[in-house]
Amino acid sequence: MKIKKFLGSKGFLAVNIFLITAVAVILVVSLSGFGGRGEQQTPQPVNNQQPSGTAVQPQQTGNTSGSGGIQALKEMQFSFRTVASRVIPTVVEVDVVDIIKQPVPQLTNPFEFFFGPQGNNQEKKQYREYKQYGLGSGVIVKRSGNKVYVLTNNHVVGKAEEISIKLHDQRIFKAKLVGKDEKKDLALVVFKTKQSVPIAELGDSNTLQVGDWVLAVGNPLGFESTVTAGIVSAIGRHPIRGSGIATFTNYIQTDAAINRGNSGGALVNLDGQVVGINSWIASPSGGSIGLGFAIPINTAKKAINEFITKGKIEYGWLGVSMGDVSPQIAAGFGLKNHSGAFIYGVFKGSPAGKSGILPGDIITKINNRTIKDSTELLMTIGDLPPNHTITIGIYRYGTTTEVKVKLATREEEKKIAKKADKLWPGLYAVPITPDIRKQLKLSSRDGDVILGNVIQGSPAAIAGFRPGDIVKKINGTDIKTLTDFYKALNNLKERKLLFNLVRENNSIIIGLVR
Repeated sequence: MKIKKFLGSKGFLAVNIFLITAVAVILVVSLSGFGGRGEQQTPQPVNNQQPSGTAVQPQQTGNTSGSGGIQALKEMQFSFRTVASRVIPTVVEVDVVDIIKQPVPQLTNPFEFFFGPQGNNQEKKQYREYKQYGLGSGVIVKRSGNKVYVLTNNHVVGKAEEISIKLHDQRIFKAKLVGKDEKKDLALVVFKTKQSVPIAELGDSNTLQVGDWVLAVGNPLGFESTVTAGIVSAIGRHPIRGSGIATFTNYIQTDAAINRGNSGGALVNLDGQVVGINSWIASPSGGSIGLGFAIPINTAKKAINEFITKGKIEYGWLGVSMGDVSPQIAAGFGLKNHSGAFIYGVFKGSPAGKSGILPGDIITKINNRTIKDSTELLMTIGDLPPNHTITIGIYRYGTTTEVKVKLATREEEKKIAKKADKLWPGLYAVPITPDIRKQLKLSSRDGDVILGNVIQGSPAAIAGFRPGDIVKKINGTDIKTLTDFYKALNNLKERKLLFNLVRENNSIIIGLVR
């Protein structure tokens, strides 16, 4: 009875509470290491000679908020210091002067106000010149004798009348343009000196991975030798078409702060190697919001050599107009895969035309390299040297085939645009989807294939085709699918093609001569 009485007493409850609390304290102490040092892993020193693009990863410690965690942060800080001290001297300020011409306002002849221009009394239009100053960044990439080469962006020096280079130690040199390229937004300038000049070490941008640490070095808004840190946010980025950003390269995306004046500066890895040339930012305000883009250094390496030897970059040219394989085109051919580049037209006499590539073909491979879209095809062909023979994989009418093509040299875009009369046929078709049929209020009897676009100045435009024309027949063959359309269009036995079309509920016939 006394034992039962004790078990139910307040004294027994107090003992229980004491024991439970003691056990809890012991557990907390043993888990947290409180009251003694315990055994922890000692963080290893950061190796500053890791492979390019490899982020430094300090070893985990038992207590990252204690001395071990602080030591790891100090090691990373030391790594950043080492990289900065190594790279800053190789990044320069590029100062440019553009000569701008502006028309001078002319005094109005009072007689002209009432009676119009007065014969030969009109004076020639006069212009006033003034200087416009600009600033960017550049990277010293090569030396040959007393010539020192600086890589920068085309948009920094492309139209400059005067160029000067200011080094980190404040030495200033007059420079000259060696070569420039709008398609890649790269330019190379040179200055002469017998003095010692630091040269940047160029890395391998192909080794970069998302999440790698990178530092951006440049002169944003004129603040010399500014260093910012971030990571590689993405690789293989492409600008929006029509944005004005150079499209003959892919870009490294980083959240390292990049601002105006950083253009042409270096993006470097933790080995202090240049892996990119900072080029542009995406921002609604014009300031950094963590969306910076750099040209991969592997792209620039080829450009450097071509600028020095040729003064320009030469691109391979296939001779086609193309686009992506849209869902409508894929559906029209019965394809599940949307990869590849769709060929809308072929320039007569071009490498593509000579090798037998046809409108309606889908290019899927270049030398066994898979082509995912038209942008990749454009860059792949452009990066290949002219007169180089390649193997192109093609999907055509449900089967695959290969052709050999000897590339030509790509001309300037303005010259290519003037060759529209050589682009066959100068139109492209798409299947009439239920959405298109509903939007245009078409019945099933109106047809199944419609013209999506007609290139101005092309044979199709000259013949009178218009976007929105519905193709019913070609040379008497009913057109029900895209395959029907391109088989009839590419029938090389027929030099003259007659198209039965429906235009605004009217039936018309238009001829097209191959």
